Amino acid sequence: MNWMHKPTFSKLLYWSKLKLRHNLDVMHVEKNVFDTLVGTILDIEGKTKDTIKARLDLKRMGIRRGLWMNRDNDKARRDLAFFSMEPNDKKEFLKFVLSVKFPDGYASNIARCVNVDRGKFTRLKSHDCHVFMQRLLSVGIRHLLSEDVVKLIMLSIFFSQLTAKTLRKTNMFQLRHDIFQVLCKFEMIFPPAFFTNIMHVMIHLPEEALLAGPVNYRWMYPIERLLGELKKSVRNRAKPEGSIIEA
Repeated sequence: MNWMHKPTFSKLLYWSKLKLRHNLDVMHVEKNVFDTLVGTILDIEGKTKDTIKARLDLKRMGIRRGLWMNRDNDKARRDLAFFSMEPNDKKEFLKFVLSVKFPDGYASNIARCVNVDRGKFTRLKSHDCHVFMQRLLSVGIRHLLSEDVVKLIMLSIFFSQLTAKTLRKTNMFQLRHDIFQVLCKFEMIFPPAFFTNIMHVMIHLPEEALLAGPVNYRWMYPIERLLGELKKSVRNRAKPEGSIIEA
């Protein structure tokens, strides 16, 4: 009774014979995984999955006693988790990002997105997250978090190999095996609220690469770049009582 909706695509005669029925966009998957991971590690308000509700869920489920809410003068207190950075470590990490320089054309100026005082990132684009995930994350946190957490940031290697221009089937089989282990180890560290649909989607990416080939022929970067150019030529020239379509 939970699965009553049938997609319209299933009415197509060839739909049942397709091996690749959906093409997951690696660009948005990588960005969403980055937002979830970095938001939780830096304990950014509104971005972290380690919330008060997540802590209460742990207590209700009777697991992970070390992450339960503590009582302080009849008030609930959420202590900083072991997988999140201390305030001083967070500033050191953000200052490291400020100091990084990339070759011309390799990446945008990521330093403009760093807010050291408020301890968070702002206005990060999808390509910024792409570069950050594969080049900066594993280097910046390796001496600031516990060894168990740092070892699990294998996602940088995962996305780096997945988005390579040339893929080997043996590497994809290995990635398919590794991502299961990484997510299982994540479950031992992060709260259940950390595991959104996007975290699960990563399991399917190596399988899609085996069926459809390299990612750079299927992701959204060229489309988004073209749409950005097209949007520059669109203006609302209608009268106040008119509409954009009339213009």
